[in-house]
Amino acid sequence: MPLPSTKPYLIRAIHEWCADQGFTPYLAVKVDATTRVPREFVKDGEIVLNVGLEATHQLLMGNEEVTFQARFGGRAFPVVVPIGRVAAIYASENGEGMAFEVTETAAVDAAGTADNTPDELPADSAPKSQSARKRSPAPAEGSDEAPPATPPDRPSGKPFLTRVK
Repeated sequence: MPLPSTKPYLIRAIHEWCADQGFTPYLAVKVDATTRVPREFVKDGEIVLNVGLEATHQLLMGNEEVTFQARFGGRAFPVVVPIGRVAAIYASENGEGMAFEVTETAAVDAAGTADNTPDELPADSAPKSQSARKRSPAPAEGSDEAPPATPPDRPSGKPFLTRVK
């Protein structure tokens, strides 16, 4: 029997650490058809969600998905984020947190079975995490500095976190 992923446990641990320190935890999510978020707030296929206890209602951080209700533009919206789509969790005040590789959603064939189940993935495709603290800060709100249109080419390796406000 394969071991469960450590990703949901790490997400919950960073969330609890943020709450203990009085920080606001944010989830960076790569949006696809399996994520349920308000599409009008998605930019470049990503959304950053405030998952602090004051900003969410009925927050459940399970091993398969993160679910909660939040207000977007004054309207309540039920949010569902599969754990595999979480790119990072970090404290908004200082950027401390962890970044993760995002797993692509497996295609489902006509028989209803997934083509790429976690048991069939190669051993070197396990999620890697890295401290978000070592990243350069994003431009301040109201700054004239615009983020680059495309990410710069960089060698393959550990993922990095780009903080979007």
